[in-house]
Amino acid sequence: MGILSGNPKDEPMHYGEVIGVWAFIGANNGLVSGYEAFINHAEDEDLIDILKELIQMMKSESKEVGKLLKANGITLPPTLPERPKANANDIPAGARFMDPEISGAISINIGQGLVSCSQVMGQCLREDIAIMFGRFHVERAMLGGKLLKLNKEKGWVIPPPLQTNS
Repeated sequence: MGILSGNPKDEPMHYGEVIGVWAFIGANNGLVSGYEAFINHAEDEDLIDILKELIQMMKSESKEVGKLLKANGITLPPTLPERPKANANDIPAGARFMDPEISGAISINIGQGLVSCSQVMGQCLREDIAIMFGRFHVERAMLGGKLLKLNKEKGWVIPPPLQTNS
């Protein structure tokens, strides 16, 4: 038996897995902080619900992946303090993010998260880590679909030029 056979949890993480997982937590930490700020700016309740769902998902992922890094002797990236609650009406109109802007930003972030999960999966030698990130990928894809539907319903989608057969 070689070093990379048997129970994957007993196998060491290679440098690519470590940096991919570590960067994933760091990105989640930054996005959680940003999404907490977006909640303060948002007015649409459906959008606020999706933001809260994203925050909960990322906190859960970071907790799970944090246990993995700790078990392998890796220090976690720093977390940011929780944002205080604010009322969107107290933020001046010129300084406030509007709902379509928030939705567009989180749509981009979900796409970037899909790429990040795929990258970690693709470089994994440990099956348990690849499976974990496969699950994270599916969760993000599901939320992305939910957000796409919301964007269409609210008229927030800005489509690229459409091909028509005229």
